[in-house]
Amino acid sequence: MANIKSAEKRARQTVKRRARNVAGRSKLRTAIKGVVNAVEAGDKETAIAKLKAAGPIIDSAVNKGLIHRNKASRHKSALNARVKELSAAG
Repeated sequence: MANIKSAEKRARQTVKRRARNVAGRSKLRTAIKGVVNAVEAGDKETAIAKLKAAGPIIDSAVNKGLIHRNKASRHKSALNARVKELSAAG
């Protein structure tokens, strides 16, 4: 445990920040997984709806500093490609 007041405060802040980051990352992964599961199930309408919902969540993660903007772009592009592939097949 920290002995200096500023270090104690930093420790408290780190705990709060980590909890916030874990929750945000979980929300991001859940959104991505929702699109992937809908595509794998072959449900075109659900996949499109989940993709529309996932976009702002991914962008929000970038703004909060959870992921890099290039990673966000890569996720969005890959999800969009999978949904398009599903639409073309069906």
